[in-house]
Amino acid sequence: MAHIENLRVYPLKGFDAVDVESIEITDAGTVEGDREYALVDSDGAGDGDAERVLNGKRIPNVHEVTVEFDREREVIELSTDAGERSRFDLATEPGAASEWFGEFVGRPVELRRRGPPSFVDRPGLGPSVVSTATLEAVASWFDDVTLEGARRRFRANVEVGGVPAFWEDRFLGDGSGFVAGGVRFEGVKPCGRCVVPSRDPDTGDPIDGFRGRFAERREATLPEWVDPDAFEHFYSVMILTNVPAASRGETLRVGDDVSPDGRGE
Repeated sequence: MAHIENLRVYPLKGFDAVDVESIEITDAGTVEGDREYALVDSDGAGDGDAERVLNGKRIPNVHEVTVEFDREREVIELSTDAGERSRFDLATEPGAASEWFGEFVGRPVELRRRGPPSFVDRPGLGPSVVSTATLEAVASWFDDVTLEGARRRFRANVEVGGVPAFWEDRFLGDGSGFVAGGVRFEGVKPCGRCVVPSRDPDTGDPIDGFRGRFAERREATLPEWVDPDAFEHFYSVMILTNVPAASRGETLRVGDDVSPDGRGE
Protein backbone atom coordinates (compact mmCIF):
# COMPACT_ATOMS: atom_id res chain seq x y z
CA MET A 1 0.00 0.00 0.00
CA ALA A 2 1.25 3.48 -0.85
CA HIS A 3 2.36 5.34 2.26
CA ILE A 4 4.74 8.02 3.52
CA GLU A 5 8.04 6.21 4.04
CA ASN A 6 10.25 9.11 5.17
CA LEU A 7 10.03 12.81 5.91
CA ARG A 8 13.08 15.04 5.92
CA VAL A 9 13.76 18.71 6.51
CA TYR A 10 16.99 20.60 5.92
CA PRO A 11 17.23 23.27 8.65
CA LEU A 12 20.40 24.87 7.22
CA LYS A 13 20.31 25.16 3.45
CA GLY A 14 22.93 22.97 1.79
CA PHE A 15 23.76 20.96 4.91
CA ASP A 16 22.48 17.86 6.72
CA ALA A 17 18.93 16.57 6.74
CA VAL A 18 16.89 15.85 9.84
CA ASP A 19 14.55 12.84 9.73
CA VAL A 20 11.22 13.65 11.37
CA GLU A 21 8.09 11.66 12.17
CA SER A 22 5.75 14.52 11.29
CA ILE A 23 5.89 17.91 9.61
CA GLU A 24 3.41 20.75 9.43
CA ILE A 25 2.60 22.43 6.15
CA THR A 26 3.13 26.18 6.59
CA ASP A 27 0.86 28.97 5.39
CA ALA A 28 3.36 29.42 2.54
CA GLY A 29 2.79 25.82 1.41
CA THR A 30 6.26 24.63 2.46
CA VAL A 31 7.23 22.27 5.28
CA GLU A 32 7.92 23.78 8.69
CA GLY A 33 11.62 24.25 9.42
CA ASP A 34 12.86 23.46 5.91
CA ARG A 35 15.75 25.68 4.75
CA GLU A 36 14.90 27.96 7.67
CA TYR A 37 18.53 29.07 7.94
CA ALA A 38 21.06 29.87 5.24
CA LEU A 39 24.54 31.25 4.86
CA VAL A 40 24.49 34.58 3.05
CA ASP A 41 27.43 36.52 1.67
CA SER A 42 27.76 39.50 3.97
CA ASP A 43 28.03 41.99 1.09
CA GLY A 44 26.13 40.08 -1.59
CA ALA A 45 29.31 40.10 -3.63
CA GLY A 46 29.64 38.17 -6.83
CA ASP A 47 26.29 38.41 -8.59
CA GLY A 48 24.95 41.92 -8.03
CA ASP A 49 22.19 40.76 -5.72
CA ALA A 50 21.52 42.37 -2.35
CA GLU A 51 21.62 38.88 -0.87
CA ARG A 52 23.49 35.89 -2.21
CA VAL A 53 22.52 32.65 -0.55
CA LEU A 54 25.20 29.97 -0.43
CA ASN A 55 24.13 26.41 -1.15
CA GLY A 56 25.86 23.12 -1.89
CA LYS A 57 26.82 24.32 -5.36
CA ARG A 58 28.78 27.23 -3.87
CA ILE A 59 30.22 25.33 -0.88
CA PRO A 60 32.08 22.36 -2.42
CA ASN A 61 33.46 21.22 0.97
CA VAL A 62 30.02 21.01 2.60
CA HIS A 63 30.63 17.30 3.29
CA GLU A 64 33.38 18.21 5.79
CA VAL A 65 31.00 19.53 8.44
CA THR A 66 28.09 17.90 10.26
CA VAL A 67 25.31 20.18 11.45
CA GLU A 68 22.85 19.35 14.23
CA PHE A 69 19.98 21.64 15.19
CA ASP A 70 17.89 21.91 18.32
CA ARG A 71 15.20 24.17 16.89
CA GLU A 72 13.27 24.52 20.16
CA ARG A 73 16.31 25.88 22.00
CA GLU A 74 17.79 27.59 18.90
CA VAL A 75 21.09 25.77 19.38
CA ILE A 76 23.36 24.61 16.57
CA GLU A 77 26.16 22.06 17.02
CA LEU A 78 28.90 21.73 14.41
CA SER A 79 31.55 19.07 13.97
CA THR A 80 34.19 18.73 11.27
CA ASP A 81 36.07 15.83 9.76
CA ALA A 82 39.15 17.20 11.52
CA GLY A 83 37.52 16.56 14.90
CA GLU A 84 36.58 20.14 15.78
CA ARG A 85 33.29 20.56 17.67
CA SER A 86 31.49 23.84 18.35
CA ARG A 87 28.13 24.78 19.83
CA PHE A 88 26.29 28.08 19.46
CA ASP A 89 23.15 29.53 20.96
CA LEU A 90 21.60 31.32 18.00
CA ALA A 91 19.30 33.36 20.22
CA THR A 92 22.22 35.00 22.04
CA GLU A 93 25.30 34.61 19.81
CA PRO A 94 24.31 34.43 16.12
CA GLY A 95 27.40 36.44 15.22
CA ALA A 96 29.70 33.78 16.65
CA ALA A 97 28.09 31.11 14.49
CA SER A 98 28.42 33.37 11.44
CA GLU A 99 32.10 33.89 12.21
CA TRP A 100 32.65 30.11 12.49
CA PHE A 101 31.01 29.53 9.12
CA GLY A 102 32.95 32.40 7.57
CA GLU A 103 36.19 30.67 8.51
CA PHE A 104 34.85 27.37 7.16
CA VAL A 105 33.65 28.84 3.85
CA GLY A 106 36.65 31.12 3.46
CA ARG A 107 34.90 34.51 3.24
CA PRO A 108 32.62 36.65 5.43
CA VAL A 109 29.12 35.19 5.69
CA GLU A 110 26.06 35.67 7.86
CA LEU A 111 24.00 32.81 9.25
CA ARG A 112 20.54 34.19 8.61
CA ARG A 113 17.08 32.98 9.57
CA ARG A 114 13.90 33.62 7.62
CA GLY A 115 10.26 32.64 8.13
CA PRO A 116 8.31 30.59 5.55
CA PRO A 117 8.91 30.10 2.68
CA SER A 118 12.38 30.54 4.16
CA PHE A 119 15.31 29.91 1.79
CA VAL A 120 13.76 27.32 -0.52
CA ASP A 121 15.10 27.58 -4.07
CA ARG A 122 11.69 28.00 -5.66
CA PRO A 123 9.42 30.21 -3.53
CA GLY A 124 5.79 29.53 -4.36
CA LEU A 125 6.31 25.78 -4.67
CA GLY A 126 5.80 23.24 -1.93
CA PRO A 127 7.54 20.06 -0.75
CA SER A 128 9.69 17.93 -3.03
CA VAL A 129 8.41 14.36 -3.47
CA VAL A 130 10.10 11.16 -4.61
CA SER A 131 9.39 7.46 -4.23
CA THR A 132 11.66 4.96 -2.53
CA ALA A 133 11.62 2.87 -5.71
CA THR A 134 12.79 5.87 -7.76
CA LEU A 135 15.79 6.32 -5.46
CA GLU A 136 16.57 2.60 -5.68
CA ALA A 137 16.38 2.74 -9.48
CA VAL A 138 18.69 5.74 -9.72
CA ALA A 139 21.16 4.19 -7.27
CA SER A 140 21.33 1.10 -9.50
CA TRP A 141 22.67 3.20 -12.39
CA PHE A 142 25.92 3.94 -10.57
CA ASP A 143 28.49 1.75 -8.86
CA ASP A 144 28.76 2.30 -5.12
CA VAL A 145 25.62 4.48 -4.83
CA THR A 146 23.30 3.05 -2.19
CA LEU A 147 19.68 3.83 -1.41
CA GLU A 148 20.71 5.95 1.56
CA GLY A 149 23.35 7.62 -0.57
CA ALA A 150 20.70 8.48 -3.16
CA ARG A 151 18.53 9.98 -0.42
CA ARG A 152 21.40 12.20 0.67
CA ARG A 153 22.27 13.20 -2.87
CA PHE A 154 18.75 14.18 -4.00
CA ARG A 155 17.42 15.69 -0.75
CA ALA A 156 13.65 15.26 -1.01
CA ASN A 157 11.23 16.31 1.72
CA VAL A 158 8.67 13.54 1.20
CA GLU A 159 9.47 9.93 0.27
CA VAL A 160 6.63 7.62 -0.73
CA GLY A 161 6.91 3.85 -0.29
CA GLY A 162 4.81 1.01 -1.70
CA VAL A 163 4.76 2.42 -5.26
CA PRO A 164 6.79 1.72 -8.44
CA ALA A 165 9.79 3.69 -9.60
CA PHE A 166 8.95 7.14 -10.99
CA TRP A 167 5.41 6.90 -9.57
CA GLU A 168 5.58 10.61 -8.76
CA ASP A 169 5.98 11.53 -12.44
CA ARG A 170 2.37 10.57 -13.16
CA PHE A 171 1.26 13.78 -11.45
CA LEU A 172 3.01 16.07 -13.92
CA GLY A 173 1.19 18.03 -16.55
CA ASP A 174 -2.48 17.16 -16.03
CA GLY A 175 -3.48 18.89 -12.80
CA SER A 176 -3.72 15.67 -10.80
CA GLY A 177 -2.18 14.97 -7.44
CA PHE A 178 -2.30 12.76 -4.40
CA VAL A 179 -3.51 12.92 -0.84
CA ALA A 180 -1.48 11.85 2.22
CA GLY A 181 -3.16 12.10 5.59
CA GLY A 182 -5.06 15.36 5.36
CA VAL A 183 -2.67 16.97 2.87
CA ARG A 184 -3.23 17.27 -0.87
CA PHE A 185 -0.23 17.59 -3.19
CA GLU A 186 -0.44 18.77 -6.80
CA GLY A 187 2.40 17.97 -9.18
CA VAL A 188 3.92 21.12 -10.71
CA LYS A 189 7.23 20.28 -12.39
CA PRO A 190 10.11 17.83 -12.33
CA CYS A 191 13.11 18.93 -10.32
CA GLY A 192 16.09 19.68 -12.53
CA ARG A 193 19.33 18.81 -10.79
CA CYS A 194 22.60 20.64 -10.23
CA VAL A 195 26.15 19.43 -9.62
CA VAL A 196 25.46 18.38 -6.00
CA PRO A 197 24.03 14.88 -6.69
CA SER A 198 27.18 13.94 -8.60
CA ARG A 199 29.28 14.32 -5.43
CA ASP A 200 29.71 11.68 -2.76
CA PRO A 201 27.94 13.12 0.32
CA ASP A 202 30.71 11.86 2.62
CA THR A 203 33.82 12.69 0.63
CA GLY A 204 32.75 15.22 -2.00
CA ASP A 205 34.33 13.08 -4.73
CA PRO A 206 32.42 13.44 -8.04
CA ILE A 207 31.29 10.60 -10.28
CA ASP A 208 32.74 11.21 -13.74
CA GLY A 209 30.08 11.57 -16.41
CA PHE A 210 27.29 11.54 -13.83
CA ARG A 211 24.99 14.01 -15.57
CA GLY A 212 25.21 12.38 -19.00
CA ARG A 213 24.72 8.85 -17.72
CA PHE A 214 21.85 9.95 -15.50
CA ALA A 215 20.02 11.72 -18.34
CA GLU A 216 20.53 8.77 -20.70
CA ARG A 217 19.18 6.23 -18.21
CA ARG A 218 16.35 8.53 -17.15
CA GLU A 219 15.07 8.89 -20.69
CA ALA A 220 15.50 5.18 -21.42
CA THR A 221 13.48 4.12 -18.36
CA LEU A 222 10.56 6.55 -18.58
CA PRO A 223 7.42 4.60 -17.66
CA GLU A 224 4.48 4.66 -20.06
CA TRP A 225 2.50 6.94 -17.74
CA VAL A 226 5.09 9.72 -17.99
CA ASP A 227 4.51 12.67 -20.32
CA PRO A 228 7.95 13.37 -21.87
CA ASP A 229 6.82 16.90 -22.71
CA ALA A 230 6.74 17.67 -18.99
CA PHE A 231 10.56 17.59 -18.98
CA GLU A 232 12.82 20.36 -20.21
CA HIS A 233 15.67 17.86 -19.91
CA PHE A 234 16.17 14.43 -18.40
CA TYR A 235 18.70 15.40 -15.77
CA SER A 236 15.66 15.63 -13.51
CA VAL A 237 14.24 13.49 -10.73
CA MET A 238 11.57 13.88 -8.03
CA ILE A 239 8.78 16.41 -8.42
CA LEU A 240 8.09 19.83 -7.01
CA THR A 241 4.57 20.26 -5.74
CA ASN A 242 1.94 22.75 -4.72
CA VAL A 243 -0.06 22.30 -1.54
CA PRO A 244 -3.38 24.15 -1.98
CA ALA A 245 -4.57 26.57 0.68
CA ALA A 246 -7.11 24.12 2.11
CA SER A 247 -4.30 21.75 3.13
CA ARG A 248 -1.98 24.34 4.63
CA GLY A 249 -1.70 24.11 8.38
CA GLU A 250 -2.25 20.34 8.22
CA THR A 251 0.30 17.82 9.49
CA LEU A 252 1.90 15.06 7.44
CA ARG A 253 3.12 11.93 9.24
CA VAL A 254 5.32 8.95 8.46
CA GLY A 255 3.01 6.02 7.76
CA ASP A 256 0.15 8.12 6.37
CA ASP A 257 -1.69 6.37 3.54
CA VAL A 258 -1.21 7.89 0.09
CA SER A 259 -3.84 7.80 -2.65
CA PRO A 260 -4.24 9.57 -6.02
CA ASP A 261 -6.95 12.22 -5.88
CA GLY A 262 -8.37 11.25 -9.25
CA ARG A 263 -8.24 14.67 -10.81
CA GLY A 264 -7.00 14.87 -14.36
CA GLU A 265 -8.02 11.26 -15.11
